[in-house]
Amino acid sequence: MRKIILLLILISFPSYSQINKLTGTWGSQKCKNCKKEYFFKITIAQSNYKISGTAEVTSEHKELNSGVLDVTGHVYPMGDRAQIKLIDKNGVTYGAYLIVEDDILQFTKRGNHDIVPSEVIMKKLYE
Repeated sequence: MRKIILLLILISFPSYSQINKLTGTWGSQKCKNCKKEYFFKITIAQSNYKISGTAEVTSEHKELNSGVLDVTGHVYPMGDRAQIKLIDKNGVTYGAYLIVEDDILQFTKRGNHDIVPSEVIMKKLYE
């Protein structure tokens, strides 16, 4: 009888599976009709509520290239928003927010740094 009661108690608790929506490689697309001078790519891995990875801005113009940036941050409880820090090779930190919805990632920069774009809509390139 005790085993049945214990089983019913365990079944009654809701279970939530963790979906890491932000994990993968995301990139801004080069469109044919618009004039984008850069390609922004971010590769991140989400584990529980932490994020780590790399990001890079590449361009034909050398002054717009960022080099490889380290990405660290945390994910908000619902799993669709994150606050990240981008750290360059000199140790300069840039803050940003990520919002994911329907396999589209919105990158919004905090602050006035010019090394990364202020707002970018990115699509998942691969997992």
